[in-house]
Amino acid sequence: MLLALCPVSLAADEGMWMVNAISRALEQNMQQTGCQLAAGEIYNEDAVSLKDAIVSLDFGCTGSMVSPDGLLITNHHCAYSDVHALSTPEHNYLEDGFWALGRGDEIPIPGKKAYFLKKVIDVTEEVAALSEELQIKGKPFGMRRLSYVLEGRYNERTGLEASLSSMWSGSKYYMALYEVYSDLRLVAAPPVSIAAFGGDIDNWEWPQHKCDFALYRIYAGKDGKPADYSPDNVPMVPKRFLTINVHGYQEGDYAMVMGYPGRTERYSSSEKVRYATEVALPISNKLRADEMEIIRRHMDADPAVRLKYSDYFFSLSNVQELQEGEVGCCRRYEVADEMRKMEAGITALDTLMPTFERQYAALKAADCNRTWYRETLVRGTRIARIATRLHSLRHKHEPERETQVYETNAKEYSELDLRVEKDLFRYSMEQYYEHVDSTFWGPFQKELKQQYGDDYDAICEAIWVDRPMTNEDGIFRFFTDVSIVEFNRAADDAQKDAPISDLNREYTRALYKYRLENGIPQYPDANSTMRLTYGNVLSYSPRDGVVGLWQSTHAGILAKYDPTSYDFNLKPDWEALLKREKYPMPVNFITNNDITGGNSGSPVMNAAGELIGLAFDGNKESLASNYYFTPGYNRCVCVDIRFVLWTLRQYAGMGYIVDELTTR
Repeated sequence: MLLALCPVSLAADEGMWMVNAISRALEQNMQQTGCQLAAGEIYNEDAVSLKDAIVSLDFGCTGSMVSPDGLLITNHHCAYSDVHALSTPEHNYLEDGFWALGRGDEIPIPGKKAYFLKKVIDVTEEVAALSEELQIKGKPFGMRRLSYVLEGRYNERTGLEASLSSMWSGSKYYMALYEVYSDLRLVAAPPVSIAAFGGDIDNWEWPQHKCDFALYRIYAGKDGKPADYSPDNVPMVPKRFLTINVHGYQEGDYAMVMGYPGRTERYSSSEKVRYATEVALPISNKLRADEMEIIRRHMDADPAVRLKYSDYFFSLSNVQELQEGEVGCCRRYEVADEMRKMEAGITALDTLMPTFERQYAALKAADCNRTWYRETLVRGTRIARIATRLHSLRHKHEPERETQVYETNAKEYSELDLRVEKDLFRYSMEQYYEHVDSTFWGPFQKELKQQYGDDYDAICEAIWVDRPMTNEDGIFRFFTDVSIVEFNRAADDAQKDAPISDLNREYTRALYKYRLENGIPQYPDANSTMRLTYGNVLSYSPRDGVVGLWQSTHAGILAKYDPTSYDFNLKPDWEALLKREKYPMPVNFITNNDITGGNSGSPVMNAAGELIGLAFDGNKESLASNYYFTPGYNRCVCVDIRFVLWTLRQYAGMGYIVDELTTR
């Protein structure tokens, strides 16, 4: 983490800062970088501030309010699952796009929620008192129990949704209070050929040319308060919405991102990083890459399979490419070595680091077995989940539960293609046998191996069924012959002298205390709480002799167009529209803002807090950022709001929405 390596300076482009804890020093640094806002204009519990325009979408993505009539903008890839769920062969909104040409055309999205942050409270002392009280009474006092008790208190006391967060492994605790809206309706979503132009090939690359946006509208009861869906609901009136800046920006201009980054591990030890990148991640990366090839082969051959598997494939590929890049960047930038240098200067870590090294060495064999099992028989196919649900019914006599499980399984089977699942199972089963120690195999698995040897095709044919499985089938017996319990027990036994989870907690607290005592500015790891990051629109050099300019234009779309490629194909009307543009139109741009998963859809704002774009990706050189921010290389990839407006008006014919977004 750069802050520990350079304690005398604060990098303006690093840090996912808590919006409720903007210090005077941080405020001054932001203003020296170009910000025209005071801290109280960004976060204020007693008055309307910028945070009132920022929304968490189920703590998976971020959105922002952009009109007085409840319009919310986010990334298309954040809306991907919703668009996929609405799509049918007759109305394939993924491929053709969705445009509500009037409010009556907006489609409700069941289960989707928007969380508006109202207040953040430091409850560190309250947590300590409750923990002591529970211990005295001999009751559980872990995070789950603490959250249950305290969140319940604040829910009842405030009438708001309460969420307890631990910072720096329990060094500090904060309670966030949210107002939650549950009537969200889809307004606009471009086709994937526009929103995700370049597909997986361009993912994490620069330059990119994606129009990665989607629009929802939030509805409320007639009293303006949150309400379940009703046709009588009215558009909610946000306390604050962002002004859209249509005048653009230049390289060097101030850029600020606010959102809900999901997770980072920047208080990890060098040994944790080394183990993850050399042992654990390479296993899952290999398996997921191979599974993607199996699915891609079927999707390319059959549009019906593409429709069924596009959402699953999208999620799989995003994780696989991220983690593969994480391994590559940690090696390229020698992250573990940089962390070792930092650790060497902290006396409190002197005895801890040799223990880390010893315990990771002791864990390796058991953890590898567990990882191979989890990535093959648990996560390697979608039918594994069906087997797990069926297994949960054994020795139980709960008719309502049985009905629920069978209905869920029937629905899931309707969303699968058994040709794909058979190929995935065949691959996963072979990898399981080849890499998991035979002492973990179940009796039925051993029986099959003894009978068929290494003829994995024969094993597959012997137990596969081209219909929904029952608990009498061989495929069911294969999946349920072992469980994660045996693997977890072996891993626990290997590290029982000093559990690594305890060592991680001790390490984080020691690092936090060291920085606090030495006056080193620090921010907690991302944990789906609202954060702020600031920096500038900025080019970069990914490799010697190569410069990544700060902005891409529509000319790049036409230059990449390839009618033989699914990822680089263009719809004829879109191609014609692009060709009619006489002057370079801004499409995407890059900043040095510090972001991670969960920031997708976050507003990118200028010095005045006006919307200039949406964050949607990082660059390949930033993929070590889970553990380490790489100065000079990390970039946030953003879609230009002007490209969004142009697409809405010129391509979708949604002039009324553009007017709603830009007329003030």
